Amino acid sequence: MNALDVWFDFGSNYSYLSVMRLEDEAAAHGIAIRWQPFLLGPIFRSFGWASSPFVLQKEKGDYTWKDMARQCRKLGLPWKQPTNFPRAAVLPLRIALVGATQPWMGAFCRRTMSMNFAEDRDIDSPQAMRDLLVSLGLPAHRILEEALSDANKLRLRRQTELAAEKGIFGAPTFFAGDEMFWGNDRLDEAIAHCRSMPSSAP
Repeated sequence: MNALDVWFDFGSNYSYLSVMRLEDEAAAHGIAIRWQPFLLGPIFRSFGWASSPFVLQKEKGDYTWKDMARQCRKLGLPWKQPTNFPRAAVLPLRIALVGATQPWMGAFCRRTMSMNFAEDRDIDSPQAMRDLLVSLGLPAHRILEEALSDANKLRLRRQTELAAEKGIFGAPTFFAGDEMFWGNDRLDEAIAHCRSMPSSAP
């Protein structure tokens, strides 16, 4: 089964659109997902940006919020413009690294994204994440302990460095083999390319 690498940040609004439909779309085409959480902030800072371009460029930001409402209507997704954008997401990204290969990863990602972009709620506090993990029937204490370990903090830093090395400049970004596709509007194209590649070993 071929696999699609999905690089995303929970603070990224266009990642929300992709993450919410990703598992269903991939399953429908026989594609596996390799979740690749990373921190978008350091990538932006490497360009000399202190924040998201949607914040730094008012016209782009105004358009983006209109576009998000339009895209959410199209996809049937709830939408509430965050009062805090980009919202800090270090802790959920650390948890996502712990869960990247676990069966609960998709549900965790969708719930976290919904909290941010459908409910306008904080996602970076231990209490918020503990409640979320418990609601999914998961061992919250153990997962949080692993997520907050020095080794896992280093993993997220290294993951973000790897994103930069791969030439990633925004989220979501998809890789089908070595072919890169940027943006939610390229998800279908990324899946199609992934399907067209020679089958990899199971």
